[in-house]
Amino acid sequence: MSPTQTLSHAIIDQWADNPKGPVALILKQKLLPVDGEGGVIFPPTYADIGYSIDTLSDGTKVAQIDSVPSQANRSEPVFMDEEYKQLVPQIEINLGNKDDPERKVSILELAHRAGDAVVRSTDELAAEIDEAFKSLLRTHNAVPLAKLAPTSLVFGAWDSRGTQVKRPRLIRSIIRAEDVEVLSTAAQYNSVWKLLDDDQKKALTDEAKKQKVKLSVKGFNDVPAPKGLGGIIARGPITRQVTINLIALQSIKGDSDESTRQLKRYLLALALVAATAETELYLREGCLLRCADEADVWEAVARRGASQLYSLSADQERLLIKDYAQQAAATFGVKQPEKTYQFNIKKAKELLAKKEEAESDAEG
Repeated sequence: MSPTQTLSHAIIDQWADNPKGPVALILKQKLLPVDGEGGVIFPPTYADIGYSIDTLSDGTKVAQIDSVPSQANRSEPVFMDEEYKQLVPQIEINLGNKDDPERKVSILELAHRAGDAVVRSTDELAAEIDEAFKSLLRTHNAVPLAKLAPTSLVFGAWDSRGTQVKRPRLIRSIIRAEDVEVLSTAAQYNSVWKLLDDDQKKALTDEAKKQKVKLSVKGFNDVPAPKGLGGIIARGPITRQVTINLIALQSIKGDSDESTRQLKRYLLALALVAATAETELYLREGCLLRCADEADVWEAVARRGASQLYSLSADQERLLIKDYAQQAAATFGVKQPEKTYQFNIKKAKELLAKKEEAESDAEG
């Protein structure tokens, strides 16, 4: 590694502009449970497997604390916050009708972003997004999509219900804990049963038999809960790793050299905002974390040889990146929509019919 340098606007420009520059930016943040090292935290549970824990060849167990899609879903709504909302178009879709006209959803909240079924179930927005994806498909010009839904380029998108265009993530983030030990838990539900008199118990017992239900199902008898997952203790580090793919960034084009330069700086700025904005680390019940580092250190991974490190205190870094992003958005020409788009139930039904037709063709 080369000695650590101070992060600056000029450095970020170089990352965006130089096609022969670093291949990736990596940020590793050490996280801690709020009650300190060794505190119990609860990873997500998945069907059939419980916690996602891998055992390495040396016996070390590594647990996934937050997945890549989950991290993206936590980061993208940052651009709805007052502090950052002017950086991207605030496109909204009204899901209501004449009787319920204010049931709106932001495109930043949709799981599949510009490729979401809700977008395809509008009239005007669906047409605009379709043309933007076609521009990307035919001429590799990503500017039309960036003018409408830039986070679809930052966090990735697949227009699976239309053009089939796929864009990889520019930013990928995941949280893992190393050298973990899995705990178990058990519980006991104590009902009011012991406080009832004999007549009340008999009346409830007779009624339960008549209705063919168990007293415990209705909350009138004690129930021991079976042994279950009780969280983990991480003996090793809990790390949030953010990777910004500069090769994927360099593959994005505009319709001229200048528009390409502006577009790449803008998208890199959004990725850096997503990486460094203070999002809450309350991931789920029993998993409240905090960042242990006072400064972030970025590693610019070279194509060959030693990588370069860049650092600023966390507060200085956020201010610098926010300022850079505001300038990049202004130069790129971010415009806020003048209207709310309307969800069309007829279009949604047509989308379902098209899917059924495709499935019928596949079966045939």
